[in-house]
Amino acid sequence: MDKELIIRSNSEAVDFALLKDGKLIELQKDEDDNNFSVGDVFIAKIRKTVPGLNAAFVNVGYDKDAFLHYHDLGPKLPSLLKFTKRVSTGKLRDFNLKNFPFEKDIQKDGKIADALKSNQSLLVQVVKEPISTKGPRITSELSVAGRYIVLMPFSNRISISQKIESREEKDRLKRLVKSITPQGFGIIVRTVAQGKKVAELDNDLQNLLQRWNAMCKKLYKAHHPSKVLGEMNKASSILRDIFNDTFTGITVDDETLYYQIKDYLQEIAPKKESIVKLYQSSKVPIFEKFGIERQIKTSFGKTVSMTKGAYLVIEHTEALHVVDVNSGNRSNKSNNQEETALEVNLISATEIARQLRLRDMGGIIVIDFIDLTKSENRQKLFNHLRDEMKDDRAKHKILPPSKFGLIQITRQRTRPEMNIKTREENPNDLNGSEVEAPISLVQKINHDLETLFKKDYKKVTLNTHPFIAAFLTKGFPSIRSKWFLEHKKWVKISPRDAYTYLEYHFNDQNGNRIK
Repeated sequence: MDKELIIRSNSEAVDFALLKDGKLIELQKDEDDNNFSVGDVFIAKIRKTVPGLNAAFVNVGYDKDAFLHYHDLGPKLPSLLKFTKRVSTGKLRDFNLKNFPFEKDIQKDGKIADALKSNQSLLVQVVKEPISTKGPRITSELSVAGRYIVLMPFSNRISISQKIESREEKDRLKRLVKSITPQGFGIIVRTVAQGKKVAELDNDLQNLLQRWNAMCKKLYKAHHPSKVLGEMNKASSILRDIFNDTFTGITVDDETLYYQIKDYLQEIAPKKESIVKLYQSSKVPIFEKFGIERQIKTSFGKTVSMTKGAYLVIEHTEALHVVDVNSGNRSNKSNNQEETALEVNLISATEIARQLRLRDMGGIIVIDFIDLTKSENRQKLFNHLRDEMKDDRAKHKILPPSKFGLIQITRQRTRPEMNIKTREENPNDLNGSEVEAPISLVQKINHDLETLFKKDYKKVTLNTHPFIAAFLTKGFPSIRSKWFLEHKKWVKISPRDAYTYLEYHFNDQNGNRIK
């Protein structure tokens, strides 16, 4: 399995495309004006408490107040409030918590009005970016994420990633971390720490302590509200979270970013520094070169095509996402309907896992798979979907198929859903209507051709709009040439000026319309 990270930079934003064996599985955008990223820490002011919600609205500098629930305060809130006040006024200059006297923990199910007061200063961290009409969701349980560990001030807890399955490795890491953890701090050991030595963990810890100290220095006479600790640049944070030995290439088209990434890789994986490449071609944009633009056009939108004629329909309602699995025009090579349904469902499960990451879909997702009568096949589908989503970094939970054949998923939403426009202006309509992009239409033509060739038509003529005809025949190898190499049959393409943009038909060797 090969993984590549392709980074496109322009004046307004940086786009990150993660490819797995050449297929786009994750797409993220880092915009210059996004000042409320997950992980950012702010010194903020409590605007008001709302007893009915047992929560507070907090001014962090965004248009809408941030939301802070009582359960997100953390048990050590009194200690955090005391520390923040003493550091902000300059009375405390030692930011090591070893000698700092902790206050009594707040009650687990207490009242927000007993814990916070209006106009009180508080350190908070963004856990969910502003989405739609809502402000950021925040917590006062602070954490500073590193490559191997996450540092948690005002805690004494040491936790090991649940994805590390070996009991011996968990015990080893716990012993190592206990030996280096400073008093007053807790630590979460990340999955990538598996097999690492104490020196590497300690180096990561010292970097995090430096970031903590730098943040505390900013608190003295800081403007309220203001950001006191920002996430590292997007490229480094993505590499911190997903980079591993399976990465075979990182390609970037910006020289400054190129050197930043090389420097960061030199810290976390010196042996992999050589995989970073600077893309300098001015003729072909970087996303075109790696086939990413084409994948974006065909992967976003209401309908998503898959192999063997199957396709998904993805719709977003106010309450949830709904995914419908369709077998399409797939010919039945299996012995019975059950085997066909299982095959299409397994293909769909793989694509759905990819779509959730690609679009960063969150909340409740309901999937209507094709009905399976055998319980062992339903279990096989459930296990396959669970395995496909193992690499998903967002917290998620998958429920077994219901009696109606539906599978329900909840997936953590931390930022706005990735939504890319895949429709274009209709050249046949001057009133501004929109139609599917050419590449999406070509996907449909591909599926229809596969069906016709399986029915053993010898010669096929495709009649289509001149724009689409040109799109299919231009370049070398053209799309038509690829059809010939795959099916060993030549397709004659005849432009039809009278056709609308979306219209196409197939004729047989006698000129009779087939489809």
